[in-house]
Amino acid sequence: MAKILYEHPLNERIRNYLKLEHLFSQAQDCLQRKISVSHQVFFNALFAIIDTLERNDVRGDLIKDLEKLEQNLVIWSQAPEVDDGILADNLQQTVELVCQLKSNTPLWAQLKNDKFLATLKQRFAIQGGSSSFDLPQLQFWLHQDSEILAKDVQGWLLLLEQIKNALDLVLKFIRQRVSFKQIETESGFYQDNGEGILLLRIKVDQQLPYYPTVSGNRFRYSIRFMSPCDSTGRKYSNSATSFELARC
Repeated sequence: MAKILYEHPLNERIRNYLKLEHLFSQAQDCLQRKISVSHQVFFNALFAIIDTLERNDVRGDLIKDLEKLEQNLVIWSQAPEVDDGILADNLQQTVELVCQLKSNTPLWAQLKNDKFLATLKQRFAIQGGSSSFDLPQLQFWLHQDSEILAKDVQGWLLLLEQIKNALDLVLKFIRQRVSFKQIETESGFYQDNGEGILLLRIKVDQQLPYYPTVSGNRFRYSIRFMSPCDSTGRKYSNSATSFELARC
């Protein structure tokens, strides 16, 4: 049976990571579509990525997490059952990303100096401000050859590639920290100690009539299951509940 995966961060650092991962996914997806049709999604995602990087020390957090990962990979290399080839590749990638991110000026900072993007960003920040009559320069750009559009989009995303690659690597190892365990509760509520946990991953069978809502922090968390309701939007599910949980 197909399952729906829900993820919930237990600190602000992981929250920023997941937010950026989602935004990168949206921006990358636009590369597979006609940018003249998907440009609203692309620019909204791009500007949200820039804002998130400006308002938070994501680069500093990634460097710290990568340095911890590097130390762990060295320790894991001593284990006899480890695949030396895969470990060596991950270690090399980790070291390279740390060196890249430690450069004085991050590549993505060039996006802030792009005059075309700066003009769009001001209008996109206004609800309905990206209409064609407000942004004739965007309308002009959208009617250039598809090769020009693709080159511009790929160039902007290339400046963010170091951040994306570091993010993907860190999240991959966080998610692989533990495996899923089956949980059964008599009601639609579950809580536990959150100490040492960065991320909750919850799998629920797609056919079951409820979904999880999570609240908590690094000390304690609770999962309450809800069901859709036509009159109130949602309601508490008090029935016996079955789900899988990974406490990463």
